[in-house]
Amino acid sequence: MMILNRRRFLQVGSLASASMMMPKFLKALEKDNLVPAGNKVLVVVQLSGGNDGLNTVIPYRNDIYYRMRPTLGIQRANALSLTDEMGLHPALQGLKGLYDEGSLAILNSVGYPNPDRSHFRSMDIWQSASTSSENWGDGWIGRFLDAQCKGCDKPVQALEIDDTLSLAMKGDLQKGLAVKDPDKLQAAANDRLFKELLQKEGKGKITVDDHEPVDYLYKTMGATVSSAAYIKEQFKTYKTKEIFPSTELGKNMQTIARLIMSDISTKVYYVSHGAFDTHVNQLSAQQTQLHRLDEAIAALVKELKNNNRFQDVVIVTFSEFGRRVEQNAGGGTDHGTANNMFMISGGLKQQGLLNESPDLEHLNEGDLQHKVDFKSVYATLLKKWLEADDAAILKRQYDHLSFV
Repeated sequence: MMILNRRRFLQVGSLASASMMMPKFLKALEKDNLVPAGNKVLVVVQLSGGNDGLNTVIPYRNDIYYRMRPTLGIQRANALSLTDEMGLHPALQGLKGLYDEGSLAILNSVGYPNPDRSHFRSMDIWQSASTSSENWGDGWIGRFLDAQCKGCDKPVQALEIDDTLSLAMKGDLQKGLAVKDPDKLQAAANDRLFKELLQKEGKGKITVDDHEPVDYLYKTMGATVSSAAYIKEQFKTYKTKEIFPSTELGKNMQTIARLIMSDISTKVYYVSHGAFDTHVNQLSAQQTQLHRLDEAIAALVKELKNNNRFQDVVIVTFSEFGRRVEQNAGGGTDHGTANNMFMISGGLKQQGLLNESPDLEHLNEGDLQHKVDFKSVYATLLKKWLEADDAAILKRQYDHLSFV
């Protein structure tokens, strides 16, 4: 019997458990050539830590905003004007250009009933698409994979550009695959431990620190090794033309661009960026994070446009919550509730500001009240963009929006 150290097991398992669907996936892809035009792709960008939405989309005609943020409020002269009422943070020059050309939609006051101000709990709610009173162990993208890949000739796949897999990507039957670097993914898959585990098949159970047996692990090892090699091979087929930022997010967006332009046919990409937990010194900290976000998205959009793929890709940003309306004594803001979301694509049906600015007059204990449930955004993307049964995946029906 082979005993694994728990930490080592988790490193291996994050690759292996995500590969349940790979044999059919690889077999199906062998029949195809390049990804055809019209193949819809969703890129989800998680702004970790709770981005301050009020200083991202600035209500510069609202006196309450400046009264509650005497030193933190961004002056109208410095904001990037969208309308007479609102403007973008000055770091978002690229997004302002997308707004002007009709490729950016902004949805204000997005959240959920009975909001939770804990980073971990609120992120779980957003990633699972549960209500605040429910605790689900699977994610909305994972359930999308469950629904789309059951009995399909050609299963879809989701990739997270990270070392570990988020709850959002975990289904009951299928899981996405976490891959920070396709070259390193193959290296991990060819690790000596993988080979040892594969050799154990049929020779006894594998346990983790004398705990529960994990026979399922070696059943997926072979698929992981094969899929890692395949992803690396497809990753080599396309080199980006645009210069991407050298930041972590810039490199991750470049990886996404290369994979979108390969024949791997991935439907959903998931990437995180942050930290946005700006309790102190928010002006400089948020400026840095938003600038990195802006330049990475701008590079990805240019690459997509150069390859006539921008109309087939939607980039969506979200954060687990916004910040409180009133600034704190440290020159920052504390955990809040409702926030804004950005939708970026050459295929939008509705652009610009999709709803009114946040209501600063009717606060709930100093917090914004949500007007749009974030699950309506998910429902719209699932139904209208990915052509999936949104009600089944989200476990109930939500209103559809008009941006796609």
